[in-house]
Amino acid sequence: MVDHARARKLAERIKVLVAEALERAVKDPDLGFVTITDVKVTPDLQHAKIFYTVFGTEAEKQQSTEIIENNKGLIRREVGRGLSIRLTPTVEFVSDDIPVIAAHLNDLLTEAKNRDAEVKELAKNSEFAGEANPYKEPKTQGEDD
Repeated sequence: MVDHARARKLAERIKVLVAEALERAVKDPDLGFVTITDVKVTPDLQHAKIFYTVFGTEAEKQQSTEIIENNKGLIRREVGRGLSIRLTPTVEFVSDDIPVIAAHLNDLLTEAKNRDAEVKELAKNSEFAGEANPYKEPKTQGEDD
């Protein structure tokens, strides 16, 4: 039987252990500012997918990605030491694009807000193109044909 709650707890623990391993065990000075954003563990606890972001230029991101991939075994060993389970899950590192996408969406929302403000400003000084009420209204009793 699959215990999803246990997988979630294990994912949170792996997130902390990977962050500590990157800080303490990986001794590469070229490793950039890496943030572990999320960890997904399969229900059978055999595989962990670790999502991360790197702050910096594209070259720094590429260099940090290479350092993480080269030290994957070291990180897995540190995770295995910190977990209290029989088998250490395999680790897979995935660059997380959510912060980039969120920043892009934020820019789009700002642009939409600015355009709405422009339309509102134009609407203040505008007049109707035709009559005030262009629709035909039903005749009332007192009107002539």
